[in-house]
Amino acid sequence: MFKHIIILIATVVVSAFAHHLNGAPHVASARLKGGDVDGNITFTQLDDNKVRVQGTIIGLTPGQYGFHVHEKGDLSNGCASTGAHYNPENQPHGHPDDKERHVGDLGNVEFDANNIATIDFVDSVLSLEGDHNIIGRAVVLHERADDFGRTNHPDSRKTGNAGGRVACGVIGIQSGV
Repeated sequence: MFKHIIILIATVVVSAFAHHLNGAPHVASARLKGGDVDGNITFTQLDDNKVRVQGTIIGLTPGQYGFHVHEKGDLSNGCASTGAHYNPENQPHGHPDDKERHVGDLGNVEFDANNIATIDFVDSVLSLEGDHNIIGRAVVLHERADDFGRTNHPDSRKTGNAGGRVACGVIGIQSGV
């Protein structure tokens, strides 16, 4: 019996390690650029399939700004060519904790008195593999705060009324990982 348990545990460990070696992306990153805005964002797939989002962005005045994953990693026309919020489930816009939301709805980032936003949160909908894979898409910083689809503004349930696009970057597999 003990021998069977050891074999079972070894099989699980080897399977998990092989999954990692078979090219399953576990870390991705994006460099945000736009005007005076510059930043680096890292997306790490955790063992529980959630994604940790970390980074620093500089260049905007103090306040909150909408932060989303958009459907296209196309920067041929700047941030305007990144398409809509990434929404493969065709859900209304919402807060990151809402049951119904776009996959790309990441809420707001807050810039401090030094014009710096430090980002560190875990999202349960994003993924670096499978149906909600964000690799090859764009992360976009908007000009206003996201209202989470909770106002009467015509754009609220579509975009969170976060306004124009200030900075963006394509999410790619982080090399050297």
